[in-house]
Amino acid sequence: MNENELKGNWQNMKGKVREQWGKLTDQDMEVIASQRNQLVGKLRERYGHAQGESERLVKEFEDNGGSNDGK
Repeated sequence: MNENELKGNWQNMKGKVREQWGKLTDQDMEVIASQRNQLVGKLRERYGHAQGESERLVKEFEDNGGSNDGK
């Protein structure tokens, strides 16, 4: 899954994103709104990850079609 697929499938992926990263709020999800860079930023904010770690987790999530074990 790439960024364009994330955008195209956002309504379906929102639930998977929230399932994977439960600390994200409804307001966070509105801000993210299928924007990969916003998802990376919110993971950094909520989980305290470094930029590279957040990027890696989102890439794994995308590569696995919306699931990974990198909470």
